[in-house]
Amino acid sequence: MKVVVAIDSLKGSLTSLEAGFAIQEGIHKVNPSDEVIIRPLADGGEGTVEALVKGMNGSPQSVMVTGPLGEPVNCEYGIINHSKTAIIEMSGAAGITLIPDNKRNPLETTTYGVGEVIKDAIKKGCRRFIVGIGGSATNDGGMGMLQALGYDFLDQNGSPVPFGAKGLQVLDRISDENVIKELAECEFHIACDVTNPLCGTNGCSAIYGPQKGATPTMIMEMDRWLAYYAALAKEKYPKADAKFPGTGAAGGMGFAFLTFTNAVLESGIQLVLKETNLEEYVKDADLVITGEGRLDGQTAMGKAPIGVAQLAKKHNKPVLAFAGCVTQDAKACNQTGIDAYFPILRSLSSLEEALQPDTAKRNMTDTVEQVFRLLAVKESL
Repeated sequence: MKVVVAIDSLKGSLTSLEAGFAIQEGIHKVNPSDEVIIRPLADGGEGTVEALVKGMNGSPQSVMVTGPLGEPVNCEYGIINHSKTAIIEMSGAAGITLIPDNKRNPLETTTYGVGEVIKDAIKKGCRRFIVGIGGSATNDGGMGMLQALGYDFLDQNGSPVPFGAKGLQVLDRISDENVIKELAECEFHIACDVTNPLCGTNGCSAIYGPQKGATPTMIMEMDRWLAYYAALAKEKYPKADAKFPGTGAAGGMGFAFLTFTNAVLESGIQLVLKETNLEEYVKDADLVITGEGRLDGQTAMGKAPIGVAQLAKKHNKPVLAFAGCVTQDAKACNQTGIDAYFPILRSLSSLEEALQPDTAKRNMTDTVEQVFRLLAVKESL
């Protein structure tokens, strides 16, 4: 039997590939001769760099950049050498997890480091970029990233505006005279699964500002500043559209990419499935296995395992899923392509114990083994 495994990471315990190898071990305890093909899986968020770099024989990279509060941070990204594609997670340079809770303030946080990562990749020959923009700590409309790439955001005196959303308050003019020339040769594929516009009641300030430390007053002010920023950009770049779905992603990073670079916003999971060429593996499989840390009703709304399942169903393949835990509403997954799913928790334990990598690996392997023993019994009847 040929089994294709494409499982998302079990956050806090196993990476995508570690989970895949644990599944392979469980299968081979029952059927040593089965062909098990492990493919990386991610949804464009945390873990995307590691999954794609390891799964596509890429090269890990590391660069010191400006963090969200202006302090240096070490950002890891990857390069797929044969296509000179850079894989970047903006959270590595401007992520909310880089800031203590008591210092979260979108007036101060900048995306400048994201632009520095892009510049580093450009210097290393990359002209194609896959960028996951989840988990940001920022609401600067992507202005910091653009500043790092050479765009000038100036106040009434012709001086550079300060970092953070507060810089938008004094923004008077945008200039592209000093943009690095290589940027025109680059294409950006932005993993984006939200449809928020830049401004308004569903915009980035109102919806995501509070989790980034914004007060109600700050939300109103930032929304007004972003609207002016968008209008100013529209005067110079006619394609600017602050109402386009996804422009509000990551505090306006969606707007920045679409307006100032050659970019498209794409579903994170669909982008990863395309890049890893999973369909070519699935169409010849006898069985497809997927899963994630927690299988629930939200999974059925289009998260990574459902992307895999729908691809498998396109070729009429059976799909099993394994997860760290499942909820009652995970039953919806059975209507969206997953034929059967199984939680891997084998005994009562604390969350801390269950998340231990060794424990999670053992639980995954043991559960998969028993499921495949059942399949073997079925085949023998």
